[in-house]
Amino acid sequence: MSLQIFHYHQPFHLESGEVLPSLQIAYHTYGTLNEQGDNVVWVCHALTANSDVADWWKGLIGEGRVIDPQKHFIVCANILGSCYGTSGPLTVNQNTGQPYYRTFPTVTIRDIVQAHILLRQHLNIARIHLLVGGSMGGYQVLEWALMESERINRLFLLCTGAAESAWGIAVHTSQRLAIEADDTWEQPAREAGARGLKAARAIGMLTYRNYQTFMRAQTDPDKEKTDNFKASSYINYQGDKLVKRFNAQSYWLLTKAMDSHNIARGRHQDIETSLSQIEQKTLLIGITSDILCPPEEQQLLAENMHNTSYHEIDSPYGHDGFLIEFEKIGLILAAFLENK
Repeated sequence: MSLQIFHYHQPFHLESGEVLPSLQIAYHTYGTLNEQGDNVVWVCHALTANSDVADWWKGLIGEGRVIDPQKHFIVCANILGSCYGTSGPLTVNQNTGQPYYRTFPTVTIRDIVQAHILLRQHLNIARIHLLVGGSMGGYQVLEWALMESERINRLFLLCTGAAESAWGIAVHTSQRLAIEADDTWEQPAREAGARGLKAARAIGMLTYRNYQTFMRAQTDPDKEKTDNFKASSYINYQGDKLVKRFNAQSYWLLTKAMDSHNIARGRHQDIETSLSQIEQKTLLIGITSDILCPPEEQQLLAENMHNTSYHEIDSPYGHDGFLIEFEKIGLILAAFLENK
C-alpha cells in the first residue's frame, strides 16, 4: 500500500497548551479489515523510522511472515513531529503559509498517541487486536494501553521501558547539544543543522550497538594504520546516511518527546502502580546486549504488569537487535499469537 495522508481540519491541542490549527498524518495500511474488525495489528515506530513498516521490518511483516497482510489489517502511522509526512517542522503552518521549521511546538509521547487515536477513528477501527512497538514505539504502546485500554486486546513490546531513563535523557541531551552546536540548526531551511544531525547520529550509534559489536565488525586488520580507521568510516557513513533522509529539527524535537515519557506522570505516585493498571495480555522481549534500554527495563514491566510473557534474546546487535533478530522474534511472536 502506498503512502496515505489523513487531514484533520480542526485544532489539535498539545500537552504544552499550544494548539496546532490542523493536523496531517501520514500512514500506511496493508491487508483488509475483516467483517468482525478483529484482525488489526497496529505498529508504532521508533525515532527515525517512517510509516512503511513493511519496508523497514521485512522480517516480521509481509506475506508468509508472522504478521501477514493476508490475515491481518496492518496499520503504521508516522509520528507527530517527524519529517515523513505527519505534521512536524517541515510541514506548512497554515497561519503563516511557511513551513514551521524550528517554530514547531514541543510534543510529548501522549500527543503522538492522541494523533494515532484520531487516525484510528478515521479508519473506523473499533478494536486493535495487537499493538506493537519497539524502543520509542514501545513508549507509545504503553501510553495507548492506558489511554484506550478498552480498545486494545494484546500488546507486543520490545526493548522499551515505562519511563525514559536518566541514561536515555543524558544520551538525548548530548545529541541535542551536538545539533545546537551547528549554528545553522535554527535556520528556516530543510537542511538546517545537517552537521549537527550527523554528530547526533554518531552519538546514537554508540548506544544502538555496543563495545563487542564494534570490536567484532569495525576493528582494522591493518595494525600500521594511524588514521582513516574502519570504525571512523562506519560512523561517518551512518551519519551521512541519516542526514540524507532525516531532519535535524525533527530529531531535536523527537528526542525531547522521548524524554517526556513517564507513564506515571499525572496518573499515580509511582510507575509500578501505573503498570499494574495495564491488563492486556502482553509479550515482552529484551535483548541481552542492549545498553540503551537494557533488559532490566523490560523486567520491570514484567514484574508489575498482570498478564505478561517475558523473553530475553541473546544477540550481539545491542538495541538494534529488535530490528535485526527477526527470526528469533518471529518465532516468539508466532507462539504468543497462537496462544489464545
